Amino acid sequence: MKTQISNSFKTWNFTVQVMARQELLGVAPRVLRCLKPKLIGILSADPEFVLQHADSCSIVPRHVYQQLKALKNPSKQACDILDHMIEKGPAVAEKFLQMLKGKELQETFPELLFLKELPENYPCAAEENEVTRKRKQQNLEPEENIPNKRTCNKGSKMVKEKDLMRVAKDIGHSWREIGTGALDIPSVKLEQIQENYPHSHVDRVFAMLRCWSREKRNEATADHLHYLLSQGDWGLSPDSIDFLLETS
Repeated sequence: MKTQISNSFKTWNFTVQVMARQELLGVAPRVLRCLKPKLIGILSADPEFVLQHADSCSIVPRHVYQQLKALKNPSKQACDILDHMIEKGPAVAEKFLQMLKGKELQETFPELLFLKELPENYPCAAEENEVTRKRKQQNLEPEENIPNKRTCNKGSKMVKEKDLMRVAKDIGHSWREIGTGALDIPSVKLEQIQENYPHSHVDRVFAMLRCWSREKRNEATADHLHYLLSQGDWGLSPDSIDFLLETS
């Protein structure tokens, strides 16, 4: 009887450990996705170094390695490396995340030291904190008293092409980071836009913004675009995008 109880306890304990491990692994892609804009900025300094280590750890298949290695734009190379790790699932994402926390990557990119301080439930905690912050703001400040509110209101006007062109003229060389990090446009689509407009930066950015507008349809409001472009490290100057908040 004692033997049966002991075996049952061992089985239960093993099952709990496996479930905990699976839950932890499931967090890794979300961590990479949440930190994607920041990681692109850091890894763009030497994405080739990251790729070589990913290859040595057998995280990327050889054909993917060759495709990523052929990219000449550092920001795009870093972005595509991250996209691959996220899309390949929890196990690959966790392995890549641990690689970023390793000694060699930490020494080469000192900015990655923050990864070791992240809580295990980082994405959940970040989302919960954001929700809490918004609720507190709503409780402390009536909606009509919040100046320049940067949310997507149902009554907001739809963004027009002339608005997109005006914004395009104020977006610089970080347009790819804005496309992937703020507008959630696939890097493959951005590469296609680059090929379609090789000689005009403004036309490239305009095409990217129009792609976002068509993809979002009813959600492509001026307020929504203003909110997206105001966030993250790429936050544009208020002087260049505040016109989107105008009601007329």
